[in-house]
Amino acid sequence: MKTIDVCLSPELMHLYTVQDRTVVVVDILRATSCMTTAFAHGIASITPFAKLDDCLALKGKGYYTAGERDGKKVEGFDLGNSPFEYMEEKLKGQKIAFTTTNGTQAIAKSAGAKEIIIGSFLNLSAVVNYLLKGENNVLVVCAGWKGKVNLEDTLFAGALVELMKEHTQPDCDAPIAAQHLYNAAKNDLFDFLKDSSHVKRLAKLNIYKDIQYCLTPDQYSVVPVLEDGVLII
Repeated sequence: MKTIDVCLSPELMHLYTVQDRTVVVVDILRATSCMTTAFAHGIASITPFAKLDDCLALKGKGYYTAGERDGKKVEGFDLGNSPFEYMEEKLKGQKIAFTTTNGTQAIAKSAGAKEIIIGSFLNLSAVVNYLLKGENNVLVVCAGWKGKVNLEDTLFAGALVELMKEHTQPDCDAPIAAQHLYNAAKNDLFDFLKDSSHVKRLAKLNIYKDIQYCLTPDQYSVVPVLEDGVLII
């Protein structure tokens, strides 16, 4: 039976072995939700970068650039971090260079994994099916917020553990804790998260529609996979 584990913050990645694992990177609000949405609407590829300058260097080289820091679009970039931006017709078939406060950092810290895929509530069932078909052990890497644990990513991890419980066994207590949280929250994720730090952070920016959208399960069947540093489907 495969094992499943949960890294609650990228700052804890030194505690985990990734060479035999499919890593599921999750940043619900909002990077991995944006990535899932982009591919579902016809984006050709997304190249994630941890650093702003590395990402911006691809501007004008056949890439749209997407940059977010502290929940806001970075000046000089084409796109921010709202999933609704990635539904635009003009982006179909295009390449995007992408950097965010937390999500792309989590991807960078997952380097060395046997496989890296992108998870969100938007493609939850597709991710579960993908993992069940594979032979690798699983590690969910929660992007968190600047190294700290956040609730929404932990809930997604718990959803994966719950939906895969007949086919996997937890490696430690983190998957069990996440699973219990998800089961407590699953009937109304939005209400459960209303007092969470990042929901409050985005609410101050009047970003309500994004929050509701990013918490809506199973909108898409795409599973972005990182190959040679580039996300594709």
